[in-house]
Amino acid sequence: LPFGAPCCLIDSLISHGHGSSHSSSGGSTLLGYIGIDTIIEQMRKKTMKTGFDFNIMVAGHSGLGKSTLINTLFKSQVSRRSTGWSRDEKIPKTVEIKSVSHVIEEGGVKMKLTVVDTPGFGDQINNDNCWEPISKYINEQYEKFLKEEVNIARKKRIPDTRVHCCLYFISPTGHSLRQLDIEFMRRLSHSVNIIPVIAKADTMTIEERQEFKQRVRKELEMSGIEFYPQKEFDEDMEDKSDNDKIREAMPFAVVGSDKEYQVNGKRVLGRKTAWGIVEVENPHHCEFAQLRDFLIRSHLQDLKEVTHNIQYETYRAKRLNENGGLHPISSTVLSALLSSLISLMRPCPV
Repeated sequence: LPFGAPCCLIDSLISHGHGSSHSSSGGSTLLGYIGIDTIIEQMRKKTMKTGFDFNIMVAGHSGLGKSTLINTLFKSQVSRRSTGWSRDEKIPKTVEIKSVSHVIEEGGVKMKLTVVDTPGFGDQINNDNCWEPISKYINEQYEKFLKEEVNIARKKRIPDTRVHCCLYFISPTGHSLRQLDIEFMRRLSHSVNIIPVIAKADTMTIEERQEFKQRVRKELEMSGIEFYPQKEFDEDMEDKSDNDKIREAMPFAVVGSDKEYQVNGKRVLGRKTAWGIVEVENPHHCEFAQLRDFLIRSHLQDLKEVTHNIQYETYRAKRLNENGGLHPISSTVLSALLSSLISLMRPCPV
């Protein structure tokens, strides 16, 4: 066919072809193999070359096993406590934000993992507004990304320090959420993907655990708190069906451990107790495996997309609508822009 052949002619010819592929819009049959499906392989190769970022925050008061769970999730010593933390370190008097980054590789795919810790959160006598430094940090990362994005000569790949997910650790009291838990999740649920988890689930019986999970879900619903995956972001019925199952199972009651024990001839991650070994990855013992599969194996990319397309876009729109939203262009940059415009307006030599 000549370039620019009428669409109706092309459609007519394609519709009488013998290919087996179909167009979703018109139901047309292709004449033969085009190779559209190779885009997935192209994307895979590119991702393997460049790698990707994933930034995860952990919040909750001290002693809930936040660092241990992160190490267990990524099967390596990636938490802040694993990199130079001393057991003599005192609980800070105010909330601090500390992050540590590692590049981990699996199957040729590289991931730059940044773990953001919040020591001091919820550990004071007066915890009023203790979420503010965390909220400020999250917004600062959006601001950093926005400034890079609006640069005239911006980088080909903008460094992404935005928090893609916040694991919020709930104390296994078996009673109800603390007011601080509710306030934190209510105030931050619109700026970051919050995934609530019940820590140290082995301190409760299975019955206590189920009752506590139901109570937490009800309290979150009554407080108007939407945790990830949010219902409003389900893209289709399949998405809704899959995510409904996850939402019904949350908050996941988890146990973390980076120690291995011999159980029935196998080495397993677990916690040794007086009555036996609590196996971290055994679904009959806790819901760690469900959390890992959800967080890493099925929803990691979606967490990144919701961060970029929803939370960051909300922040970006708000900033651009504010009076004097972004910093004004410097005189040097303005001068360079004017010079470029003048040179473009000059008539070309004949």
